[in-house]
Amino acid sequence: MRSPTVQRVLGRTLAGYLKLVHRTSRIVHQDPLIRDFAVPNKPVIVALWHGQHLMVPLVRPPEMPFAVLLARHADAEVNAIAISRLGLGTVRASGAHRSKDVRRKGGAAGFLEMLSALGEGISMALTADVPRGPAKQAGRGIILLAQHSGRPILPLAYASSRRLDVSSWDSASVNLPFSRAAIVCGEPILVPKDSSDMAIEALRRRLTASLDAATAKAYAIVDGTTQAN
Repeated sequence: MRSPTVQRVLGRTLAGYLKLVHRTSRIVHQDPLIRDFAVPNKPVIVALWHGQHLMVPLVRPPEMPFAVLLARHADAEVNAIAISRLGLGTVRASGAHRSKDVRRKGGAAGFLEMLSALGEGISMALTADVPRGPAKQAGRGIILLAQHSGRPILPLAYASSRRLDVSSWDSASVNLPFSRAAIVCGEPILVPKDSSDMAIEALRRRLTASLDAATAKAYAIVDGTTQAN
């Protein structure tokens, strides 16, 4: 386990690196929904796939306060320090596939903390897929958060032309400096408070498909296989 001093150094380094990536990259496409929908309808729940959430602090509208959901384990402390230095709050909890694991991982407390943040006007950014897989499959938690909070989900994908693909459970990519970057949103998703289990499952599948489509479009834009519009 890393010492707190090492974690702080690594967190500051990560924050500095993310700023470098942002400052040296040219955003060739920024979805108008970020400003046209997210700003007037704040707070919102921004949904991403794993491996893209660390860029959120650098692309959010400055007038929108945000918090990011991060895991409770020690390795996530570096990310929490970096996120804090980039001006966002954090909620610490972990998702789980089995209900009996939720309490052990702090999921219930994290869910209530996210509800509280949304109630205070703070938008939440969180990954829709649950560690450790299956990757790129939205879990029910984010749908339930939208149901109980009454706030819309905005699917979002970030891609860069220069990147390092990592062999990990989530097939994440490390964004590299001096890239072309694209930010693509899917259509906002509203979850009625009286949604049945069947409706929640349908919305979970819809979110999965929306994030897949946004991700594919973002990569197609930065890789030059489709034009930004």
